[in-house]
Amino acid sequence: MMGLFSEIFVWWQGQTMGTRFYTWKNGKPVGTDEQGNRYYEARNGEKNGGYPRRWVVYNGYAEASRVPPDWHGWLHNTVDTPPTAETYTAKPWQKPHRPNLTGTPRAYRPQGSIIRGGERPKATGDYEPWRP
Repeated sequence: MMGLFSEIFVWWQGQTMGTRFYTWKNGKPVGTDEQGNRYYEARNGEKNGGYPRRWVVYNGYAEASRVPPDWHGWLHNTVDTPPTAETYTAKPWQKPHRPNLTGTPRAYRPQGSIIRGGERPKATGDYEPWRP
């Protein structure tokens, strides 16, 4: 029952009932990425701003940073060919996609961060507090 409730009301945990219906009626599947996100294009050639209408149905939480760079380019009409239709080999210097970790326990915490457990370095003498 919670799955149906979530699909009707909770958009951030994947597709809603409206998205499911719209995708079923109007979407042409284009491909799936390594995270299980599914990508669609308008079956009837519908355009948005002069470009083909494209969208993603996330596998899990709807978090835009979970879209890999190659699919991001296709979604935003930077490239016309979806990654599934071309044979692309990443360059040795290119790193694999990582999601945005801000707000999670694995977020970057610089040296001296209170959350990291460090202490802030002492002021170097160039700081004068304002006193009214």
